[in-house]
Formats: sequence, structure tokens, C-alpha cells
Amino acid sequence: MRLMGQKYTIARLITGGERFEIMVNPDRALDYKMGKPVGISQLLIYETVFKDVGKGERASEEKLKKFCGTTDPQKIAKTIIERGEVLLTTEQRRRLIEAKRKQIVSFISKYCVDPRTKLPHPPLRIEQAMAEAHVSIDPFKDAEEQAKQVIQTLRPVLPLKIENVELEVVIPPRFAPSSYSALKSFGVIKREQWLQDGSLSAVIEIPAGLQPSFMEKLGSVTKGSAQIKRVS
Repeated sequence: MRLMGQKYTIARLITGGERFEIMVNPDRALDYKMGKPVGISQLLIYETVFKDVGKGERASEEKLKKFCGTTDPQKIAKTIIERGEVLLTTEQRRRLIEAKRKQIVSFISKYCVDPRTKLPHPPLRIEQAMAEAHVSIDPFKDAEEQAKQVIQTLRPVLPLKIENVELEVVIPPRFAPSSYSALKSFGVIKREQWLQDGSLSAVIEIPAGLQPSFMEKLGSVTKGSAQIKRVS
């Protein structure tokens, strides 16, 4: 929506059966909602609290004091944006949903495997299954929380199992120190032992879906000299 050439959207809070609305800059309001440092004065189009922006009806001072505890428009605006909803533009919603979709696909690819092959599904296959299952994505809801729900939804069309694996790794002395950070970045080191010759023997637990990339990374770091075998 535009007002005299200025783009705006509405932020709304419904409390105690009363509705309070403000006119805000879409991008700055969304940035604030997502936790970025934006001053309230930077995102407000007008320092006015409405009952209904569309009808031009202002909220009464009596209602503002009763439900918001103040008539200060900036303090009320802060409450509205933090506790209420910001109506997204079409482009904002598309952008947020696409970013959240990628996070969900990444989570599923990382933590899930096909129980028949014990291998992760390619991201494209996961995306196709999500489209087939008509998965709807909440742009504001935590990606990991949504991914766990999506996994349940996908199972009728895509076999999925959340699984961790334990791998025993032996790294020769030459590459042991430089490989340690790579081990920690992939998972939890359950056991480690520095052998007398300087080699590193470790058991690491990682998401099953990361096994191929873990082996590729360790192979690259150690020039193929690492010994890796599955413990569980």
C-alpha cells in the first residue's frame, strides 16, 4: 500500500476484544520484528494509533490507557509490533517463506535418512515431496520446529528417519592436529585418545545425513589417509 508515494503496511494488535493499528514502513517494521536494531521512530509512518486504519478511525485515549497503559504512540507502537502482527507485503512473504523453506530442507537433509538405504535424500527430492504433500510454511515459526512437523507430513510420500551414527576415526600424526576442528564442527566427540605415535583415535556422533560430507571433508583434510568405520 502507498500513501502519497510512501510505501506502508499495517501492524495490528488485538487485545481484550479491542483492535489497535499503526501504519509502518514494511521493510523497517519487518527488520524490527526479526530482531534487527531499528528505532521505533524510523518505522512509524504516522505517530498515530488507529482503531481501524482503513476507515481512518483513531483509537480513543481512554482505550489506549486501559489496554496499553499509555497514550504515547511510540511506546504503543513498540508493544503492537512485538506482541501483534505485521501484515507482510506479497514480496516480503515470498522472500521469507523461500528462506524458511531452504532452512527446513537443509535440516531434513542433515538429520534424516532413507531408512531403506541409510542415505540422506537429495535436497531437490525433499523439495519435490514438500510440494507433493502441499506443505505450508510459516515465515515466522522456528525452522527446526516446523521441520519436525514437515517430516511427519512427508512420510507417506518420502521414507524418512531421524538418525545419528557413531563413527570411529583414526587420523595419522601428520594430520591429527589440523583435523580436530573439522571433527568438532560435524558432531559430538564421544571419545578421543591421542596415541603414542601422535595419531588421533576418536569416536564421533553425527547426524546420519552428514556422513557423506563428513567423509569427504575428512578425506580432503587428511589426503585420504584417515581410517573411518561405523560403530553404530
